[in-house]
Amino acid sequence: MYTNQKAHQKNVIHMDPYEIIKEYYSESSSLYKCLILHSEKVAQKALSCAKNVDVDQTFIREAALMHDIGIYLTYAPKISCYGNLPYIFHGYLGMRLLEQKGLYRHAQVCVRHVGVGLTIEDIEERNLPLPKMDMQPETLEEQIICYADKFFSKSENNVEKTIDQILWELSHYNEKSIEKFMKWHQCFGVSVSKSKAP
Repeated sequence: MYTNQKAHQKNVIHMDPYEIIKEYYSESSSLYKCLILHSEKVAQKALSCAKNVDVDQTFIREAALMHDIGIYLTYAPKISCYGNLPYIFHGYLGMRLLEQKGLYRHAQVCVRHVGVGLTIEDIEERNLPLPKMDMQPETLEEQIICYADKFFSKSENNVEKTIDQILWELSHYNEKSIEKFMKWHQCFGVSVSKSKAP
């Protein structure tokens, strides 16, 4: 798996996430500004988590900046999205966009960051209007970005949430979501604390 990922990385060494995002978003739009603010905060948080973990930090920055690239195709008027599909599709749609550009590794971050990752069972039990496919983060990089993303909400001005707020939100889904998040917090949360130390 990691051999293939490195091969993809070689193909995108000069890739600029901002230039790719601007292919789909107008820089003057409120949606672009909302997306960039959110994505930069997620990238910063993810890189803080990754400081003491053996991961590809360049990839984490790139993928975190583009993880929500598919939102413009969904309908979420509170954040100026006026597409045709439900918001929960944004990860899957982002995957399709980046796959078309040959960014297969980055595309997996898009589809695997929603919630704490969706299983086929989650999709079926909640009757979600999504393709029945496993959408759980697998690599450490995917897990770190998914973890970092839970701290920020585009509809709430991207103010960083507390752990308690995140757990309360996850409690609306199932206990497994809380357990998965706390497992990540034990692995990556220490790095966040260390990165804030003077």
